[in-house]
Amino acid sequence: MGFQVSIKDVIDILLVAVLLYQSYRLLKSSGATNVFIGIFTFIVAWFLVSHVFKMELLGTIFNHLMSVGAIALIVIFQEEIRTFFSRIGNRSNWRILNQLSRRFRNATEPSETDQNVLHIVMACKNMAKSKTGALIVIERKQDLRSYAQTGEDIDATISSRLIENIFFKNTPLHDGALIVSNRRLLSAACILPVSKNQQIPQRLGLRHRAALGITEKSDALAIVVSEETGGISYALNEQIHTGVKPEELESILSQYMGEDVK
Repeated sequence: MGFQVSIKDVIDILLVAVLLYQSYRLLKSSGATNVFIGIFTFIVAWFLVSHVFKMELLGTIFNHLMSVGAIALIVIFQEEIRTFFSRIGNRSNWRILNQLSRRFRNATEPSETDQNVLHIVMACKNMAKSKTGALIVIERKQDLRSYAQTGEDIDATISSRLIENIFFKNTPLHDGALIVSNRRLLSAACILPVSKNQQIPQRLGLRHRAALGITEKSDALAIVVSEETGGISYALNEQIHTGVKPEELESILSQYMGEDVK
């Protein structure tokens, strides 16, 4: 009797491949790629021993290790697992629904959003000219209050002058991140998680790593102005983009700024 592959088998294989790829991406962003390779190798060995070669004694040992190991992995990677399920439930992943919702928004919203975008772009442009370091985080669908609580409450209207004053050198609030939420400057001098991604170029500093770090933990959009070069960058969806021009930054902000209204 020949070996037959049904449509169900193909779907099963594809789903497993997607699950493994997403697990690899998640562990790679946290610097645990070697751990993933080790776990994958162990699973392959367990499958061969238990299901292919039918080694009962060794298979029993592997089965016990698998049952105990599953609990151990949940404890070790609890933060990564929480991030994984948070991304699954994140409404910002449903782009079609987001685009439809934006079409039915109140007509007064785009003009206010445009003003806020211009204020942020103008502030970044001016800070880039003076080489003033800055880190601005735009909250989208996922709540950033836990990070905002690490800084100083501001709760002010978005203003280019205020943003520039916050990041002015040697002022008390210039270190850390400025979080923008609900069209308001929510909190300044906030502490963000620093990315452990080994692929980040060495030329990028702590602000860039923090910007990438917050996008690994949430769906936020993070903007960085380099103190060394005056260059503008932004991080989104675990990717950082450097050498961004003000026009490009305006386009990105116009696309995502309206999402932070709750």
